[in-house]
Amino acid sequence: MQRLKGLYILDREAFERIYGTEEQRDIDGLVDILAPPQADESIRNDLSPLADVEVIFSGWGAPLMDETFLAAAPKLRAVFYAAGSVRSFVTEPFWKRGIILTTAATANAVPVSEYTLAAILFGLKLGWRHTMQMKREARYPVRTNVPGCYDSIVGLVSLGLIGRLTRERLRPFDLRIVAYDPFVKPDYARELDVELLPLDELFRRSDAISLHTPLLKETEGMITGAHIASMKQGATFINTARGAIVRENEMIEVLKQRPDLQAVLDVTYPEPPAAGSPLYTLPNVILTPHIAGSMDAECRRMGRYMVEELRRYVAGKPLRWEVTREAAANRA
Repeated sequence: MQRLKGLYILDREAFERIYGTEEQRDIDGLVDILAPPQADESIRNDLSPLADVEVIFSGWGAPLMDETFLAAAPKLRAVFYAAGSVRSFVTEPFWKRGIILTTAATANAVPVSEYTLAAILFGLKLGWRHTMQMKREARYPVRTNVPGCYDSIVGLVSLGLIGRLTRERLRPFDLRIVAYDPFVKPDYARELDVELLPLDELFRRSDAISLHTPLLKETEGMITGAHIASMKQGATFINTARGAIVRENEMIEVLKQRPDLQAVLDVTYPEPPAAGSPLYTLPNVILTPHIAGSMDAECRRMGRYMVEELRRYVAGKPLRWEVTREAAANRA
């Protein structure tokens, strides 16, 4: 069988993190790599390495695959994208060519769900609030009512890849799980053992709320100050999705008035927050610098997923993580 011809095209730093020695070795066993790894800028300056390429291995920093790019890659048959959303580089000409696209979005969902699980459990113990207060006051705080991890309600906003995986990670705990997702059917919700609620009711009832909605035109500003204001005493709001889904200024005003609430924000809008933003100083806001997704060694999981997809592709088997045009339109 004739070997495939391929190329790596992604940011240099992303290449070093995603495609480790073992991943490169396994890819080399199946594909002839035609040139050194390329970045968006280098391939734009010289499209000639694309002439015979049949498969591209990419990740963060993928080049825009527009008409010019595709014209230079007439033999391109498949793109293995070792990251999540494809909206930054996929175009209509790409879909019209019928090029196969598979991603490691599910691999990237793993660390996000792990981060979320930790934030939920610590939030239910009021851990963030107590930690910040003790640092600030240098004393033990007065004991308050703690929701805890027995019979508390956890609300998931969206049951996409990350929302579903987060739900699975919550199964060992004695918690009630509710969710808002207008695209999930009641039968599927029953399979997940999740109660579907309107968004307003989810915010009112939940002890911890985790946002997993993709950023689309329809979801921008979806979470309002009124939602945050309606949260229960001592509740926790977690955002690992996108900052622009939340009306941030409204949220800030509520958090100023509700010191009992905890907000754990791994994403903001803008990102990072502007200098002087109250998000840096509010005592009930915990900021992390967009670390929920794959970091350092975790990135190699995404490369490994693409190696396994390549093996299925070469063997003529169905791909496990193939992305359709319709699915891509609904991802962040």
